[in-house]
Amino acid sequence: MQTNSSKAGNLLLVAALLLFAVGALLPLALAPLPAFTIVRWIALLALTAIGVRGRSLTYWIFLAMMAGFEIGVDRPQFALHLRVFGDIFLRLIKLIVAPLILATLVTGIAAHGDLKKAGRIGLKSLIYFEVITTIALFLGVGAINLTQAGTGITLPAAPGEQAPAPASAIRWDDFLLHVFPENIAKAVADNQILQVVVFAILFAIALTLVPEKSRQPMLSLAESLTQIMFKFTNVVMYYAPIGVGAAMAYTVGHMGVSVLLPLGKLVLTAYGALFAFLLLVLFPVAFLARIPIQRFLKFVAEPATIAFATSTSEAALPRAMECMEQFGVPREIVAFVIPAGYSFNLDGSTLYLSLASIFVAQTAGMHLSIAEQLIMVFTLMLTSKGIAGVPRAVTVVLLATAATFHLPTEPIFLILGVDALIDMARTAVNVTGNCLASAVIARWEGEFPPAGLQSRDP
Repeated sequence: MQTNSSKAGNLLLVAALLLFAVGALLPLALAPLPAFTIVRWIALLALTAIGVRGRSLTYWIFLAMMAGFEIGVDRPQFALHLRVFGDIFLRLIKLIVAPLILATLVTGIAAHGDLKKAGRIGLKSLIYFEVITTIALFLGVGAINLTQAGTGITLPAAPGEQAPAPASAIRWDDFLLHVFPENIAKAVADNQILQVVVFAILFAIALTLVPEKSRQPMLSLAESLTQIMFKFTNVVMYYAPIGVGAAMAYTVGHMGVSVLLPLGKLVLTAYGALFAFLLLVLFPVAFLARIPIQRFLKFVAEPATIAFATSTSEAALPRAMECMEQFGVPREIVAFVIPAGYSFNLDGSTLYLSLASIFVAQTAGMHLSIAEQLIMVFTLMLTSKGIAGVPRAVTVVLLATAATFHLPTEPIFLILGVDALIDMARTAVNVTGNCLASAVIARWEGEFPPAGLQSRDP
């Protein structure tokens, strides 16, 4: 009986999703009639009724994202006023990130006292990050050369968009200096994730070197803080559907649908390349590392959905860490790999950087040889590593790339109108890639349990 009820619920779910899809797609072929809006809202109400029957938090986040999209399309002016609810969610998440990383890293390293292991995990992580992000860069170049999305485009900048300030090329020594904090309180206040990671590692190393009598109180404090911050995350996640829905509504209401049409080919190229990266790179990596893909997708669904709707990797970071620990990745690996990946393993962002750089050249009518494109890729391998802590980071790096390779800046302002939409997808890929990296490193260390022995469902 329970099985029949479950099947009926799934059929209703599929029917409601199809109804929403019909209401969304028909206006593209026909006229945008009010009847189609009614159909979409009926579908959303049906999905809400289905969700009352004990659906997961991931379901409610996804439903809120759909509702936010609909509000942004139907009532864009009203949607702009919803930004505050999305900002509240992001503030609560930022409140969690630094103490969670600090506590988990200190606990993970100092509780075991194995400094060689910590160094080994760090080295393996950096090797993995470099290989995967390099593949992402080449895939982006291949995709834009295949579609030639920038060829023949001559459009003015999107109205209402404020052009970012010109940027100078990012120097490796500036980035290296920025990694090391001069004031831990300032690093926490500014949410400089990599600086917090460096401080936590050094603090944990120092903690392992002091006598047991001095180490134990601080270690107990770190362990207690870890448990409290995970519970804190769970409490904040109850607000996630509201925050995610509001963020989506604001993004769509602010961006509008009309701005997508002239640059639709670029959007489709970016989404296609990101999907190809998931299918041709991350899935084979998971298969080779013997990561149970179906189970992994179940655990990564919630943080990836949060990242997609908010366009912020940081918003998904606490939940991603918790989900990967539930998935079976040891805490000391999760605590290092995911925060470090926030700066060194932004797969979606690096892919888009190479794609957008060639797009700028195509739009300007410039032909770059294979050798010039390779030089650009290798430059982006360095300049893309510090983008996590920079506001509108991809645009800043694009401007720096344009200055380095004497590309015009006007096409960069051109794509600002669709950058928000593409940012959603690349951020979701960033989070998915970092979650997979933690599982792969755990398998590499021989510490990932066989399928079926993971502790808890999300």
